[in-house]
Amino acid sequence: MLLPVTDAISLDESELIESFVRSSGPGGQNVNKVSSAVQLRFDIRGSPSLPNDVAVRLMRLAGKRLTKDGIIVIIAQSHRAQERNRADARERLFDLIRQAAVRPVPRRATKVPKAQRRKRVEGKKHRGQIKSLRGGKPSVD
Repeated sequence: MLLPVTDAISLDESELIESFVRSSGPGGQNVNKVSSAVQLRFDIRGSPSLPNDVAVRLMRLAGKRLTKDGIIVIIAQSHRAQERNRADARERLFDLIRQAAVRPVPRRATKVPKAQRRKRVEGKKHRGQIKSLRGGKPSVD
């Protein structure tokens, strides 16, 4: 089954590996009995669904969630129900992919206008003149 992420990117559900562990979050005694936390793993390098440029940006965005093998690990344990944690983990992964799908706008170098440079230099000269007036010899009375 395909999971839509953006208009151009859809992930196959088989690319997502989910494992369920015991949560440290809310739930009282229920926490000790039920594995409600979700560990979602997604192999960026092995995914045929991601274009190469998006995969590179996604690896940079993932930060500490990325393993050396190029797998993103997202842990969701904020809810009591396993299904809500599952949905939360998937949504966080999809948000990361959506951010990576946006191409950065290239920076255009611009020159500082001559008038601005002149104004800066005049300000420095003025400040220097003020400081030079401070260092006179003390008068002897």
